[in-house]
Amino acid sequence: MSLEDESLEYHEEEPPGKIEIATTKSTSTQRDLSLAYSPGVAGPCRAIDERPDDAYRYTAKGNLVGVVSNGSAVLGLGDIGAQASKPVMEGKGVLFKRFADIDVFDLEFELDDPDEIVAATAAMEPTFGGINLEDIAAPDCFEIEERLRERMDIPVFHDDQHGTAIISGAGLLNAAELAGKHLEDLEVVFSGAGASAIATARFYVSLGVRKENITMCDSTGIITEERAEAGDVNEFKQEFARDLPEGGLADAMEGADVLVGLSAAGIVSQEMVRAMAADPIIFAMANPDPEIGYEEAKAARDDTVIMATGRSDYPNQVNNVLGFPFIFRGALDVRATEINEAMKVACAEALADLAKQDVPDAVIKAYGDQPLRFGPEYILPKPIDPRVLFEIAPAVAEAAVESGAARSEVDPETYRERLEARLGKSREMMRVVLNKAKSDPKRVVLSEGEDEKMIRAAYQIQDEGIATPVLLGDRDEIGTTVTRLGLEFEPEIVDPSTGDYDSYADHLYGQRQRKGMTRNEADELVRSDPNYLGSVMVDVGDADAMLTGLTHHYPSALRPPLEVIGTGDDADYAAGVYMLAFKNRVVFIADATVNQDPDADVLEEVTRHTADVARRFDVEPRAAMLSYSNFGSVDNERTRPSREAAQRLQADPNVDFPIDGEMQADTAVVEEILNGTYEFSELEEPANVLVFPNLESGNIGYKLLQRLGGAEATGPMLAGMDKPVHVLQRGDEVKDIVNLAAVAVVDAQRTEN
Repeated sequence: MSLEDESLEYHEEEPPGKIEIATTKSTSTQRDLSLAYSPGVAGPCRAIDERPDDAYRYTAKGNLVGVVSNGSAVLGLGDIGAQASKPVMEGKGVLFKRFADIDVFDLEFELDDPDEIVAATAAMEPTFGGINLEDIAAPDCFEIEERLRERMDIPVFHDDQHGTAIISGAGLLNAAELAGKHLEDLEVVFSGAGASAIATARFYVSLGVRKENITMCDSTGIITEERAEAGDVNEFKQEFARDLPEGGLADAMEGADVLVGLSAAGIVSQEMVRAMAADPIIFAMANPDPEIGYEEAKAARDDTVIMATGRSDYPNQVNNVLGFPFIFRGALDVRATEINEAMKVACAEALADLAKQDVPDAVIKAYGDQPLRFGPEYILPKPIDPRVLFEIAPAVAEAAVESGAARSEVDPETYRERLEARLGKSREMMRVVLNKAKSDPKRVVLSEGEDEKMIRAAYQIQDEGIATPVLLGDRDEIGTTVTRLGLEFEPEIVDPSTGDYDSYADHLYGQRQRKGMTRNEADELVRSDPNYLGSVMVDVGDADAMLTGLTHHYPSALRPPLEVIGTGDDADYAAGVYMLAFKNRVVFIADATVNQDPDADVLEEVTRHTADVARRFDVEPRAAMLSYSNFGSVDNERTRPSREAAQRLQADPNVDFPIDGEMQADTAVVEEILNGTYEFSELEEPANVLVFPNLESGNIGYKLLQRLGGAEATGPMLAGMDKPVHVLQRGDEVKDIVNLAAVAVVDAQRTEN
């Protein structure tokens, strides 16, 4: 099946198209409907009539962007008209929603007259928080954007002009740094003189490139002052006319530092590349095929060629999706009146900075595990990197405030949390724990300290102020990996092969001598098994917490800390707890990793542990003991332990959270069943702590909810230990290690208090 056939099938599948309207409030009862529409809707209508700005308070205006086009210049297709352009505009809406949680109405106008497009768009200002102009031919696009910016009091942004400018501008900042060149010294040549090229040239000037160093070529050749005076070029091209002899693109490229291609495929040869200055920068962005191929440009010279294209199958893709969703996000969140030059520059600088940071594992995996590290083949972040939202939107919002374009402000400390909440409940919940950890960081041992993921996690843990990481392993090997990864930090390393750890061996021997361990065996374990060494360090107080398990099976990783540290004074059993975050709900599930066939004693204790874990995330627990029976409907040896555990907890005056059971899973989480059929239940709201009757069902349950229910899982968090220890899953990503380190720090804070 060809790409076109596959795309047709994709768009035709029911329901046709790519977007829909969804409700954001409950509409399940008659009362809900009377609030959503008549008669209740009169309330917000009257409020907005009295105070127009209340539209941002009571309607979706503040998160709604209109994507406006007449289809006169659709990328790769040309003037295909308004209706044929609709799939593109719907696609733009998908990107807004996917990357920045912004809602979109796409508006395709069957209009060619700029006056009519301006009038139609401006008339819809009450509907939208911002306008994104798309695929409108030059030079009309310049006039339309300029007039709408003057006429409308909301952001207006022509992405075809400014998107490429901003993203390639970020690439230029990094490419120039890698080439050892200053922007003000760069000789820049443009192949192409359309809307995107002119906007990009203007933006490069804003970044620091000197206008007199920019040479622009159109299909006729170099745009010279002589051509401008002869009226051979329009007013927009005249802006970049130079006092140069007439010539073609090849003439312009001789000695140039930078080539910016926004023209046509295959018009640049290797000879033209060889004529450029040392270590040239080539942004060949014609789509779908660039002005010169990636391999051709690289092979043209012996020195470094920093190459970017508009394609995703080569390094350094200049992709507008790195800009517009996040620019609008920041602009909308401070109710900006415009998207000005300062906001665009802030976006480019933030993107350039992000490319220098360590890349999340999920992003690396998405690109075939190829190395993604700042350098000639990585000067721009990848679009799916979730950090783009957290870096770009705040930078744009801050620039809007500082430049006077904002009508409201955001608190930098809480704005990131708001953005994280837009991408998922788990991020919102983890932010609670991360903030607690940063308030009082502790020492966390990472037992598999030679592993690359552990080293990268240690860097992030230290950089974000979550904890002081201590890496266990060979000092030279860890140092070599730190250097190879380009991480600028000096981690604390405990090397068991070089240090004097007799006291640790003595401690281990003292604990295990009557359990079959000799002094020599204790010494050997401390020096050869980092799980024993780390456990002893935590037990004697040389560290506050420990993470392990990344390269071990769970039982083998759990055994040393259980033997050395053990469970708490008030606990006989440990338990593995997962936090599962859905769109509007969080539940904590146990036990999924430790106790295979628990009796009532174990289930009672596991419930207490899991409730404590929920409170670390500022969630007040409501616990349900799960079974295939509802409150005694089945009475046998399989259902009795859950029922008995619930009864004990209910009878304990020290238990300060609601608990009930045994009950079926849907009874526990569906309010209509819980309060309708079983109104006698101790739970007034659906449970958020779910205690499974055995390990098998708990493990199956959390994995089904994660994979089929779309839940994001955090854990397993090991509860009930005397001191904080968490056992990672093999294959966990760096972010999982960082998250569990934060949980371990909060555990240590609670233990200390």
